[in-house]
Amino acid sequence: MLKLILAQINLTVGDIDGNVNAIIKTAQRARDVYAAHVVAFPELAITGYSPEDLLLRFDVLNSVEQALQYLLYAVPDIAIILGYPRRYGAAVYNCAGVIYQGRLVAEYHKQALPNYGVFDERRYFNAGECPCVVTLQGLNVGITVCEDVWFSEPIFNTHAAGAQLIVNINASPFHVGKHSEREAQVRQRVMEVHIPILYLNLVGGQDELVFDGNSFVMDATGQITHRASHCVEEEIVVNLDIAGIESGTIALTPSNEMAVYQALVLGVRDFVWKNGFHGAILGLSGGIDSALTLAIAVDALGADQVEAVLMPSRYTANMSNEDAIAQANALKVIWHKISIEPPLQTFVTEISTAMNIELTGITQENIQARCRGLIMMALSNQTGKILLSTGNKSEVAVGYTTLYGDMAGGFAPLKDVFKTFVYKLARYRNTLQPIIPNRVLQRPPSAELRPNQTDQDSLPPYEMLDTILHLYIELDKSIAEIVTAGFDLTTVQRVINLVNHSEHKRHQAPPGVRITQRAFGKDRRYPIVNKFYATT
Repeated sequence: MLKLILAQINLTVGDIDGNVNAIIKTAQRARDVYAAHVVAFPELAITGYSPEDLLLRFDVLNSVEQALQYLLYAVPDIAIILGYPRRYGAAVYNCAGVIYQGRLVAEYHKQALPNYGVFDERRYFNAGECPCVVTLQGLNVGITVCEDVWFSEPIFNTHAAGAQLIVNINASPFHVGKHSEREAQVRQRVMEVHIPILYLNLVGGQDELVFDGNSFVMDATGQITHRASHCVEEEIVVNLDIAGIESGTIALTPSNEMAVYQALVLGVRDFVWKNGFHGAILGLSGGIDSALTLAIAVDALGADQVEAVLMPSRYTANMSNEDAIAQANALKVIWHKISIEPPLQTFVTEISTAMNIELTGITQENIQARCRGLIMMALSNQTGKILLSTGNKSEVAVGYTTLYGDMAGGFAPLKDVFKTFVYKLARYRNTLQPIIPNRVLQRPPSAELRPNQTDQDSLPPYEMLDTILHLYIELDKSIAEIVTAGFDLTTVQRVINLVNHSEHKRHQAPPGVRITQRAFGKDRRYPIVNKFYATT
C-alpha cells in the first residue's frame, strides 16, 4: 500500500527560502503525522508560479539550484515530488523532480508548454520530450506537469513507459467553471489509459491570478475518490495499491457565486499581505460596488485591518451616507467622513481664475472624483494601507471611470466582475450575514456627480450592456454577430466605440482579480493606438 499526500499549499513568487521552508514543514508533517511514503507539491513550487521574467535571471536559477540541493537532505525517509525551473546549458525546463534520501531519483521536463491567455511558458522554457516513471513503494508512478494532462500524447507515453498511476502537479488559475473543465479533461485522459490520475493544484493569489486548489484524485474508471476544498490550503491523504484507491473526502463543488467570492477574498488577502501592506483602505459611497468591495476586504483581512472613508459632496444623497455608515458599522470597521466640497471649490476657483474659463459638465464631475482620489491616496500613504479601487468590469470596459479619480488605487478586486454579477455576489454575501443594506441592492446605481444622476443616463441598462460586453470582449464577436443576437445596431456601435476609446484608461488601471478567461490585462491585450474598429 502506498500512502501519498497531495499538498495543496500557498506559495509566494520569488520567496525561494520561504517556499522551501513551507515544503520542508509540510513534508515533515506528511512523514510524522500521516506516516506517508510520498508527498507531492505543486508546479514550480520552489519559485512560486509564475516567476515570469525572474526566470531570465541567472541568480534566480542559481538560487533554485542551491535550494534543490538543500532539499535533497532536508527531510529523509519520505519521497518528495515537487516542481522547479532548472537550467541545462542554454535551455531552461519546467521540471518535476522526485527527491528521496539525498538523491534526485527522477526528473521530468514538462512537454506541453501553454502559450495562450495568461500563459507565456514558451518565452521561458524548452519543451521536454521523454516520459518519467519512478517506482515508489512497489508502484510505478508517472510524473507529469499541468498542461500535459490536457493532451493525449504525454499521458499515453507515460502509461506506455510502465506507469500504474500518474501524479500531475499543477499551477492552474481560477476562472468560473474551471474545476469542471479540469475534471472533464482528466477523465478523458483516464478513459484513454485506464489508470488513476492524481491532480494536485496550487492555491493562492499572485498578482491578477488566483489559484483555487480544488485538487482531486480520479480512479481508473473515471470516478472522483478525493477532492480538496476551494481556495484553501489542504492536504489530501491517498491510500492506493495495484488493486485500486481507498475513497477519501470529496469536498462539495461551490456555486459560481461562492467560488468567485472566495477567489476574490483570497486574491485580495494575498495581494495585500504578500506585498507587505498594513491593511486596506477604500472609499465607501453607499453604492453597490464599494459595498461589495468593503465586504471582500473585511473577509480577506479582518475588520481591524480595513478603514472606510465617506467623501460626500453637494450631490451625495442622505441615503448614501446612511447606507455607507450602516454597512461600516455592521462590519465593525473604522470609518471617516471627509467632505470634498472645500477642495473642490478651491480647485475650480483656482483653475477657472488662472485660465479665465468656466469649468462645467464632465470636467467638473471629474474634478470631484479626483478630489476623492487625492484624499484616498494621501491616507494610503500615511497609513501604509493599500487603496482598493472599487470599479467593476462594466465600468472599466466602457470608460465610465475617472483617471486619477475613482480609478486611483493599488488593487481593484472587482475589475473582472460585470455589474450584473456584482449584485449576485452582494446577495450571496448577504446570505452569510446581512451586512449590505437592502436599499443599496435596490436603488438605481449612480456616480452622484450631478443632480439626480443615474448610470443609465449615460449607459444602456446593465443587463443589456453586460451581455453586449460579454459578446464583444470575452467572445470576440463582431457588431453584425452581436446585432444578430438581438441588439439594436446603434446601441451596439455606441458600446463598442466606448470600449475602443477607453483602452488608454485600462492600461493605467490597477490590477485586479481575474475570474474570466478574458480579463483586461494578461488575457485581453489590445494596443492603445488602434484604428481597427469592429464593423458590421
